[in-house]
Amino acid sequence: MNPGFHLLITTLFIICFIFSLLINYILLRFAQTLGVRNADQHQVRWNPKVKPSVGGISFYVVFLFAFIFTVLLPPKSSGFNIHMIGILMASTLAFLMGLADDAFNTQPLLKFLTQIFCALILIFSGHSVTIFENQFVNYALTILWIVGLMNSINMLDNMDGISTIVSILGCFFMVAVNISLFNTNSYSTMLNMGVLGALFGFLVFNFHPAKMFMGDTGSQFLGLFLGVMGLDNCWNNPTSPLVNGFPVANVVIVLLVFLLPLTDTVTVTINRLRAGNSPFVGGKDHTTHHLFFRGITEKRIAILFFMLGGVGITCAYYLVIRFSYALFYGSIVFALCVFLSLYLNTILKKRR
Repeated sequence: MNPGFHLLITTLFIICFIFSLLINYILLRFAQTLGVRNADQHQVRWNPKVKPSVGGISFYVVFLFAFIFTVLLPPKSSGFNIHMIGILMASTLAFLMGLADDAFNTQPLLKFLTQIFCALILIFSGHSVTIFENQFVNYALTILWIVGLMNSINMLDNMDGISTIVSILGCFFMVAVNISLFNTNSYSTMLNMGVLGALFGFLVFNFHPAKMFMGDTGSQFLGLFLGVMGLDNCWNNPTSPLVNGFPVANVVIVLLVFLLPLTDTVTVTINRLRAGNSPFVGGKDHTTHHLFFRGITEKRIAILFFMLGGVGITCAYYLVIRFSYALFYGSIVFALCVFLSLYLNTILKKRR
């Protein structure tokens, strides 16, 4: 690989990391009320302390910097094309919707419709699942994927550092795969490296005990960004072999990279429906909360999620780079064990 590219992406990461630190430091000092609901509004938070939800602003600002950086790369790069325009438009809409929710507490239906519109923007700009012959099925799955992941990242943002760590692992997987496949100047590599720097800069303030939260501004942007990167690098990865004529390996890669947010969302949805409650109403019933009820500290839960997510993306990486059926079936077993362990922990009797 060109040594100059190593220097390029390292420089991009360092600049974005420092930029993120500065932005979050400034926001922490001068934007103490954004994302803080009125005292008479009912809300369910794991951390009862009033803290600003401004981290998402730094994500988007650093993302714009990385976007401009990518566009200004030499002509041999992917350049400014319809795919990048779609990412920019959808990410901006997701960011603005999250910002409005943090500032004004928007209605759930409006959020849901905006998420669908974000997915439609991506579809019209060339980002969609391509594993089925029926294009309608591909588009429907794309909408389900984008809307689902935007809500999954939002729901997983229920304890200090969790969503940030999971997002870091996702971006790291995208960068590692693209570098290994020599897609060095692709927009995927550059944008993920920029967002990775933003996430590390935010984690300094978001790790337990957190000084700030990412809010809907951050979770909606990250869900959209990781969703579209998941489409390009997981769902439609061309290097994964077919299993019985179908890209099952791609589906397994998706499950491994996004194992923790998907597990948490499915678990919470099942439990709330079983209890006769709406899955869209917040509560202290997430996988992370039940681990805490078992006596695991918040820091250790964050470390546990980092380790589980790290194993997941490592398995996914080698399925892309060096596929083997032993790893394929072993990865399925690992994903099932993680899901069942976290799910069963939520339905066992809680520790007093």
